[in-house]
Amino acid sequence: MHPSPPLYERLGGEDMIAALIPAFYVRVLADPELGPFFKHTAIDKLHAMQREFFVMATGGPIEYTGRPLAHVHHGRGITKHHFARFTSHLVETLLDMGVTTEEADEVIERINTSVNDIVGASY
Repeated sequence: MHPSPPLYERLGGEDMIAALIPAFYVRVLADPELGPFFKHTAIDKLHAMQREFFVMATGGPIEYTGRPLAHVHHGRGITKHHFARFTSHLVETLLDMGVTTEEADEVIERINTSVNDIVGASY
């Protein structure tokens, strides 16, 4: 019996992540509750950091080189409600890209490990 390939490979690897990030942020930036968080954000840099984060979070070959998530999100007023909206856009984007529900759930499980850093519950 062979072990299952890493989630990164099952999702489609670098090509999938490269397509996912911009499609996902179209939704996030259009969201009236989430868009304002990114008003003064360099979108190209955001895409690059999110690419690294998603590759790392899904078991791919890249390490996240950005600042710690708790530092980046500190004092921004992000709540669990905002995080839930963010992840719901992620699920919708993944499903639209042909990812199975099970794989989308696995992505969210991995992203959820960062919730306390993002909403400030880790301070």
